[in-house]
Amino acid sequence: MFTSLSNLQRRHILKSRILVRLATLAFALALSASFSNARAQKSLMADQTQIVDTVKTVFAAALANDITLLNTVVVSDFYIYDGGARFSGDGIMALIKTQYAAGKRFEWKVTEPDVHISGNTAWIAYVNSGSITDASGATNQKWLESAFLEKRAGVWKIAFMHSTRVPVAVEADHGK
Repeated sequence: MFTSLSNLQRRHILKSRILVRLATLAFALALSASFSNARAQKSLMADQTQIVDTVKTVFAAALANDITLLNTVVVSDFYIYDGGARFSGDGIMALIKTQYAAGKRFEWKVTEPDVHISGNTAWIAYVNSGSITDASGATNQKWLESAFLEKRAGVWKIAFMHSTRVPVAVEADHGK
């Protein structure tokens, strides 16, 4: 095939073939990077969902007074700042049990989650929107909360939480 062509023509054909192969390789790499980026985005979204669900599990454990459930989503040295005090997992569950015995009931809901992930650590800030019900009735309540999490054996666990109750008057004034 190349016998009747000049050296210049042969080099031009070879260069063209090489350029086509390089262009094909570049396209394949770009496409692969695009798929890899899509997989990473899906993984990030899955982690964000798992983190929000982990916080929701803390709420479910507290509502059910289930320390075993709580311990599935927190590290062994977990603690929380709430109401101006530091509590371990057992301590916060004991406080909630005392509140239940006094006739109080709580509703908690994660709203406006803001999740940040860096490797095997993450933090979440959110508004806990709910209510407190006692003999006098229900009062809508919001708490500004955050948590720090670690990914252990592929599972997100909470190491630390912080909760600040939004005064009802401040919440009412903020909406005006």
